[in-house]
Amino acid sequence: MKKEAMKKNSLGPRPNILVSCKGKDGRENALAVAYAGICSYDPPMLMVGIVPSRFSYKLIKESGVMVVNVADKSNAEIFKYLGTVSGRDEDKLKNINTKPADLIDCPILTDCPVNIEGTIVDSIVTGSHEMFVVKIEKVHAKEECIKEDGSIDYSKIDLL
Repeated sequence: MKKEAMKKNSLGPRPNILVSCKGKDGRENALAVAYAGICSYDPPMLMVGIVPSRFSYKLIKESGVMVVNVADKSNAEIFKYLGTVSGRDEDKLKNINTKPADLIDCPILTDCPVNIEGTIVDSIVTGSHEMFVVKIEKVHAKEECIKEDGSIDYSKIDLL
């Protein structure tokens, strides 16, 4: 017999991601995000949901770009830190390994096994979140996670 379940988080499993961003003033930040997924394969696009009260929201709205960093279990402490501390209170990236993205003005979290550079092409407010439609510009992945055809072998990543 089935019982009614909670609606709020009813679709899973889903990837735990860290979204890195940079505002027009040069301020860099990152936050933990639970609502994300592929929304188009042609052209390749993601949908990423962010609560408007988050510090990173303003930076993303200003710049129109973000990097979606896929976290694995080795990133558990970083994920927890970025999900519980606000960029309003401190420079969250000062002790995290980053490098500039190749095609957009945004930091990449280099310890994550997959990093997806993206440009925001649209958004919709769905209630608690604004869902950003993000055109995938470039995907970085650890060499051992890339199949011969160029796709990512997620079975080789111990997802968080």
